[in-house]
Amino acid sequence: MNLVYADLDGNVFDHPDYVSLGRNGDMVTDIMDDELIPLPEGATLVSLPHTRPIGVHAESGEMRVVPGEINAVGALMPQGFTRLLLPSYVKSDKTQALPLFGYTAVVWKDGQFYVAAHASDDAEPWNPRNCDPAELEVKVETLLKNYEGNRLYRHLSNCALEYECLTASNTFLGRLEGAVPVSFSCNAGCFGCISEQPEDSGFPAPQTRMNFKPTVDEVVQVMLEHLRTKDAIISFGQGCEGEPSTQAPTIIEAMRRVRQQTGNGYININTNAGLTDHIRGIVDAGLDLMRVSTISALDDHYNAYYKPRGYTLRNVEKSLRYAADKGVVTSINYLIFPGVTDREEEVEAMIEFVRRTGLKLIQLRNLNIDPESYLNLIPKPQGELLGMKQMLDIYEQELPDVVLGSYTHIPAELNRRNSLHRQQST
Repeated sequence: MNLVYADLDGNVFDHPDYVSLGRNGDMVTDIMDDELIPLPEGATLVSLPHTRPIGVHAESGEMRVVPGEINAVGALMPQGFTRLLLPSYVKSDKTQALPLFGYTAVVWKDGQFYVAAHASDDAEPWNPRNCDPAELEVKVETLLKNYEGNRLYRHLSNCALEYECLTASNTFLGRLEGAVPVSFSCNAGCFGCISEQPEDSGFPAPQTRMNFKPTVDEVVQVMLEHLRTKDAIISFGQGCEGEPSTQAPTIIEAMRRVRQQTGNGYININTNAGLTDHIRGIVDAGLDLMRVSTISALDDHYNAYYKPRGYTLRNVEKSLRYAADKGVVTSINYLIFPGVTDREEEVEAMIEFVRRTGLKLIQLRNLNIDPESYLNLIPKPQGELLGMKQMLDIYEQELPDVVLGSYTHIPAELNRRNSLHRQQST
């Protein structure tokens, strides 16, 4: 397991004199063979600026900071893969925060790159190579022409072409889960928000938040266009917007008008679910799927990261329970981080949270954050570090009826319900 590093020009090499290590939180650790998989298609190797890799010197057996003008290397994983360890490094400049990405430990072994990760879902539907750039440009141009006055399509065209957002791209390609952002405001101040950061945060947001309030007509046009096929999903709540439920009146009216015209597909909301009254209205308007973003089922950890404004984790739980009782397929967008998510107290709290709320799916998402900033923000561990592989095994054993994956899975009962809706619409 040769250590992987990058020179200051970004060229990647393996180091024959050093064995790779990983990190679980702030703890440097060995990498086990059963934690490694070949570098998946769609993954990207990146240099970690202002860092130096830590490895085991092959001859002496000592753990050392690797000498030289070099940087540590991490892998950015495509959807469908859950990282098990962070890259092992020390910062050469502690004032510098890493860009907001989810870095995974990478090694050179048997003539190829391997990563410390777990295949948590079928990655093929969301493989970036399935999004042909030439086809996307044509589809973007077509829809911008067909809906010339629709500001949402103009906004999403930037997300698809400049930021290469797959969900925005799906909106133009008419496949899988498409985006319909609606909100420029938020009721949380997430520490790692990718669309809006305070000027003194130390890591600028990698994309720009939408800056207008779409009309119901604009929203309906995007929804109807995407819901041309029976299996399509159209989703409120994207990385380029704030909290969608702050625009509940727009969402509710748009959903009602859409369902008067088609029974196709599924309507989803990605939400923090803190505005319980607003969520109830959206659920009652005919919501099919609800995916709630969370990082913990413990109040102190949740509050440190989300900085909720006017709501608590208890509100989130009420929203999930109400939606589940009304037949909505509920899931959590679980932001995971090795050395934190696998803490004993975190696992115990999340299992009880899932049981109380009736969740059908845990969608595992690698948290995009500077590790040091995040670890300094949240409470210190109270119990044992279980390790990410053991954590996943525990969830499978304790929650046998809950799907562990990386994106939305439509259960059979919802397929049957929507099939009936389509027949009634016809």
